[in-house]
Amino acid sequence: MKKVLFLALAAASFTFASCDSKKENAQENAADQVENAGEAKADAMEEQADAVRDSADAKADAMEDAADANPSQATPAPATTPAQ
Repeated sequence: MKKVLFLALAAASFTFASCDSKKENAQENAADQVENAGEAKADAMEEQADAVRDSADAKADAMEDAADANPSQATPAPATTPAQ
């Protein structure tokens, strides 16, 4: 009988120990909010970085297209006369 009573008390104590308190829940919610805010900020920074990369790529492409559109200004090599 004592063993059964002891096991019942142990089970009850584990049941109450696993319950979260309001203070603990509030702290966990605050931590989750901080984590979510950090993730949102990181996502925004990644989007800004992508926009900068896209802008730089577009500018480089435009410069390359402009260079391709202009004929080469190189001077032709002088014609050599065969040795006699």
